[in-house]
Amino acid sequence: MIKEKRKAKSYTQEKMSEILGISLRQYVRIDNEEDLPRRDVLKNLITELDLTNEEIGKYIRKITSHIA
Repeated sequence: MIKEKRKAKSYTQEKMSEILGISLRQYVRIDNEEDLPRRDVLKNLITELDLTNEEIGKYIRKITSHIA
């Protein structure tokens, strides 16, 4: 879902990592739904990609189910 929202805005992974102030490697893990970002990064991600509460909830549930 994150990847689709990013692509809809025509942002590359590199561009998103710059916007969020994180490494490309870290962003790729977020994009592939392998890692839950820090709270500050998550807030910026929500804002930049215009994520709805439902979308972010779904994303967090998916990630935390992989971690547990």
